[in-house]
Amino acid sequence: MNWIKKTLRIGEKIKKLINKHRPTKEEMEKSDWASCCKGPILKKDLEENLWVCPGPCGKHFRISSSQRFDIFFGKNNYEIIKTPIPIDDPISWKDTKPYTKRLKDARKKNDQECGVLIAKGKINNIELVCAAMNFNFIGGSMGTAEGEAIISGIQHSIDNSIPFVIFTSTGGARMMESGLSLMQMTRTVLAVNELKNKKLPYIVCMCSPTSGGVTASFAMLGDIQIAEPGAEIIFAGRRVIESTIKEELPENFQTAEHTMKCGFVDTIIARKDLTEKIGTLLSILLNKNSEVNSTSENETSKNTQQLSKVAS
Repeated sequence: MNWIKKTLRIGEKIKKLINKHRPTKEEMEKSDWASCCKGPILKKDLEENLWVCPGPCGKHFRISSSQRFDIFFGKNNYEIIKTPIPIDDPISWKDTKPYTKRLKDARKKNDQECGVLIAKGKINNIELVCAAMNFNFIGGSMGTAEGEAIISGIQHSIDNSIPFVIFTSTGGARMMESGLSLMQMTRTVLAVNELKNKKLPYIVCMCSPTSGGVTASFAMLGDIQIAEPGAEIIFAGRRVIESTIKEELPENFQTAEHTMKCGFVDTIIARKDLTEKIGTLLSILLNKNSEVNSTSENETSKNTQQLSKVAS
């Protein structure tokens, strides 16, 4: 048995050597380089390409809320709307470190108070309110502050009779707030229903990943459901589903492309085209809403065809 122990010891030494030279998460974030299908790529080149890999994979990298607004509206072409921040640690949560410390670190790292930013701006000469979730802020998870931000953004849309667009990128409900985070599912859905009662357009763009309680609530209620290419759209994890149904799932399961085939996504739009396409969709939806009481059957059919054409 000595040769087995010797082999295991050699394996452990190799593992330690690899880990010793493997960059930490902090080192990778500070690096000027990212990795994709063709190997290393400069982050400044990625930024010039809207944080999309120029290689054959076309991967859409995760971006922050402010980066999202810069791409969607254009730099300095939007106004950030301040939203309420509830009590930081409602249930005094602590795991490997206190929740208050996690919040402090996330705020310092991302320069925002919670995982959702709300902005007001114009595209295609249409004024709208836009929400953007930031996955780098505790996994983009939804707590009470994030729920308040979304509800405040929707209320601003209602007060000003303008559309609401949201970009989702999240791990779901935030476990550090337990049941209070799950309550945001109901609260945000009620807010979306109020928006729809006012016949104001509500467009959702699902970015990678969109999962858990967000997928199960406001992320699936858009008048138009958009996704970025390759986005992961998830409720439960793949292994959980496979162990439940006792079947192997398709390889592309839970991707935007597979989700669209199943009818949960209307269209997939590349990041560079989102502003133009959403602007066109809003123009059609607003025109349709303004004539809702006088539109003939033929005109309604025409509007539907227009939406289908833009979406494709």
